[in-house]
Amino acid sequence: MEREAQLEQRLTEALDDLWSHYVDASDAFYDTDGSRWTDLSTGAALGSGGGSTAFPFASEAQLAEIRAQCRDLATRNEFAINGHENRISFIVGRGHAYRVSPSIRQAISAGGDPDQGERSEDTVLCAQVQNLLEEFLEENNWHNRQQEIVRRRDRDGEVFLRFFHGPSGDVRLRFVEPDQVRTPQTKLGDPSAGFGIQCDPDDVENVLGYWIDGRWVESGEIQHRKANVDANVKRGLPLYYPVRKNLKRAEKLLRNMSVVAEIQSAIALIRKHDSGSGASIRRFVDNQAEASTTNPATGRVHTVQRYGPGTILDASGGTEYQFPVAAIDAGRYVTVLQAELRAIASRLVMPEFMLTSDASNANYSSTMVAEGPAVRMFERLQHDMKAEDLDVMRRVVRGAIRAGRFPEDTLRRVRIEAIPPSLAVRDRYREARADELLVRAGAMSIQTLALRHGLDPTDERRLKGEEAPDREPQ
Repeated sequence: MEREAQLEQRLTEALDDLWSHYVDASDAFYDTDGSRWTDLSTGAALGSGGGSTAFPFASEAQLAEIRAQCRDLATRNEFAINGHENRISFIVGRGHAYRVSPSIRQAISAGGDPDQGERSEDTVLCAQVQNLLEEFLEENNWHNRQQEIVRRRDRDGEVFLRFFHGPSGDVRLRFVEPDQVRTPQTKLGDPSAGFGIQCDPDDVENVLGYWIDGRWVESGEIQHRKANVDANVKRGLPLYYPVRKNLKRAEKLLRNMSVVAEIQSAIALIRKHDSGSGASIRRFVDNQAEASTTNPATGRVHTVQRYGPGTILDASGGTEYQFPVAAIDAGRYVTVLQAELRAIASRLVMPEFMLTSDASNANYSSTMVAEGPAVRMFERLQHDMKAEDLDVMRRVVRGAIRAGRFPEDTLRRVRIEAIPPSLAVRDRYREARADELLVRAGAMSIQTLALRHGLDPTDERRLKGEEAPDREPQ
């Protein structure tokens, strides 16, 4: 029996040692708050098998939950709001300018001289199309709508624009909320109608139409701008999805730092009585009090003693004064906060100061140079927005063509350009000199030069009392 007891004890000790070094492989699939990650390709918990996926949502419910989280950040989180506003400021700025000119390719194909384009009959057509676009921009409050497009695209991961064509060729734009685009009950078993977007069963990129509030809308009436996903993914992903937890942690850390500092600074001093009973200390406090109030809910009496500027405290024997405010060191947490914010700024490909508004560790002129990563990123975003905006302008022109206002070949005879605001730090004199050389060489028109510098060519000629010139100066 003694031998069996010894063996049992040794076995127990060995098992205890083994258990203390045991590592559960599934721990990698749990977040710090204890919640288990989900494999969105199968809907099963991670670690339980299943394939991988190129996007983090497999159903409309999962996408709606992701969108709700990021919308909450865009509404409540100060760092997220700052990031959204800065992206709007750099991508849209004061607004994009649009210019209509004769198509050089059309002039060449017709055997004409491209330099004589403005003298041809296409000049009149260009002026008419320009007037149409100006009316569209004004009636649809395009500058503000551009800002909202960027905000929605970043916040929701996508933007739905719906076109309403009037009988005279005028166009009205309205936003469609992402949660309005969903698969109707009658199409739940049809993969080609997933996420409310009806596509060719053999080609997911060939969109046939959209299901909006259960109603069918032709694809020609909707422009869908999506972000942060592959081309074969039907819906977009919000900008802050990868760093939503970083944003929440940064917000909580800042809140906790402020609360701790507030509590510590609210306690002016602490008196320590080395000797004396509770009753004697109570009498001491009452004798020192200048006022007292009673909490009607608890019945506790709160005494108040004010210390004016330059107050000198005289302590009796056995009384010690401590000042907890002097021990406050909130700076040690700032480093952790900055690390979180750098992770968020990395996702946005933006300098940290654009997210925090703290320029103490950065220089704007050295950051926003032409070769800087932030400028390159904003240029990419501007290029994408220009392409999608020009698609809107061409749809407007097509609407006018269908209404009989323009010839059928209008879009072949004219060229529509979008000119965004400059991003890099500008040397106005050198930039103007470079543009002047391009104008003199015939590589740039005066109209384009004016738009690049934020001027309206028509308004400038009107203010100068001049008519449109027949040709560019040589």
